Amino acid sequence: MKSLWDQAFSLLLVTGTLLGLTLPFSKIATGAGVPPILWAFVISFGAGGVLLIVLLLRKHRFLLTGRKLRYFVIAAAISYAIPNLLMFSAIPHLGAGYTGIMFTLSPVITLVLSILLGVRRPNLLGVAGIVIGFAGALIVALTRGEAGQPAALFWVIIGLLIPVSLAAGNIYRTFDWPENSGPIELAVGSHLAAAAMLLVGLLFLEGIGTFGHLSSMPQLVLAQVASASAMFVFFFRLQAVGGPVYLSQIGYVGAAVGLISGTLVLGERYQLLTWIGAAIITVGIVMTTEAQRQKA
Repeated sequence: MKSLWDQAFSLLLVTGTLLGLTLPFSKIATGAGVPPILWAFVISFGAGGVLLIVLLLRKHRFLLTGRKLRYFVIAAAISYAIPNLLMFSAIPHLGAGYTGIMFTLSPVITLVLSILLGVRRPNLLGVAGIVIGFAGALIVALTRGEAGQPAALFWVIIGLLIPVSLAAGNIYRTFDWPENSGPIELAVGSHLAAAAMLLVGLLFLEGIGTFGHLSSMPQLVLAQVASASAMFVFFFRLQAVGGPVYLSQIGYVGAAVGLISGTLVLGERYQLLTWIGAAIITVGIVMTTEAQRQKA
């Protein structure tokens, strides 16, 4: 029997759930005045730092090559720095649950890029599942945020840019994965590179004084760093086991967690049409998961 570390479906559930927790955490933080770029820095620096300590305790030997450095920089920009900044900027306007739904658009974009580049092609059932999930996501997108509070078109567009960046990252990480490199090592390098990029932007846009916002919410910062650190370990493992198209479906799970937590914890309210779209997305998850099992 395969362990959690080797099962694509189990890895998908764990990674997606941990991803979904970022949505309510970030809404609470930005609602308390934390700039989106600062919260994005907290995640990358915190996760990268914690995982680096883990590797050092395990006496892991780092060998930094030109290819790895290139991987760290590119993956950091398109997989973490850009989508996180977009996400945390959009959440106050769209809601945590609605922003999470934007993640569900990444599989179809990943699929198109995967086919064009010949990275990995899903079978017919997998394609059908992604199309159905995408249809559900479109239904949700038409509702434009929380019930009675339709967001401006600008923020809907910002939200739509999130899955574009995520899809590009999904393909790139598989296409250029450095040989003889483990998932934790790549997570460390990519996140610390993202943290460096965000720090430069943070100091330029907000100044050093903005770090004072974090002093009023130490428990939330610790919870976010812990969940992000765990998520990226499973994230890179899922990348290796499931491939880019299957990996992109963590957005489905994350969106479900975002909707549930946004409704039950943050008091967000969504139209019936939003929930119908979410149900259709669930059907897509079941189909693509079965397609992955058949393929394996």
